[in-house]
Amino acid sequence: MRLYTWLIVAGLGVNVLVQALAEPPDAGIKDMEAERQKMVGVIRERYGFSHERILSAMQKVRRHRFVPQEHVEGTDPYGDHPCPIGKGQTISQPFIVAYMTSLLDVTQEVKVLEIGTGSGYQAAVLAELGAQVYTIEIVPELAEHARKALRGEGYTNSVHVLTGDGYKGWPEHAPFDAVIVTCAPDSVPQALVDQLKDGGRMVVPVGEWSQRLVVLKKSGGRVTQADDIAVRFVPMVRGK
Repeated sequence: MRLYTWLIVAGLGVNVLVQALAEPPDAGIKDMEAERQKMVGVIRERYGFSHERILSAMQKVRRHRFVPQEHVEGTDPYGDHPCPIGKGQTISQPFIVAYMTSLLDVTQEVKVLEIGTGSGYQAAVLAELGAQVYTIEIVPELAEHARKALRGEGYTNSVHVLTGDGYKGWPEHAPFDAVIVTCAPDSVPQALVDQLKDGGRMVVPVGEWSQRLVVLKKSGGRVTQADDIAVRFVPMVRGK
């Protein structure tokens, strides 16, 4: 909505309506709603994905606002592919975001630990589904970018970003109802399993060159795990 102000023209005593210089924060920035609709259509039709709550959340989250400005040029943030965000990292392909989210079975008010904040996009999708998200990013520049993007998109109270080593998790806020890892360790980090609540589940890509999603479930103190689809993620980095 544009803002207007009334000015009194000196000597004429006439009220004149003029546009204020102040513009809303999003002035000149495309909302790209049509692009989001197309993205959701591809996920639904090309991959047969039918979790409508997740698709609705992805329709609402403005993916392009999570791409750092220096990577916007020549980038299609809604295409059926990963999107570069710098530092050798990417926003995952939209279908992979949708699919991994579906494996977590996120409901209102659950507490989710995310390892590998990246741009903040996956955290925003989880928050849109009603989760409280605690997300860890080891690259300081990406963590700061994610904080700004999440704040700008209104997720300040639902997403909490820590710059740190994801292998350690976030014990101060454990246990978590769900854990999602968006980078690939060579084996499942035990600290993350320990911080998973009984009855919770974890989704993590495991492996170096050959990777698969692994789905872990904790029940009665026992942990079971099953391999899922083949994937390709950047390696998970240990802190020094």
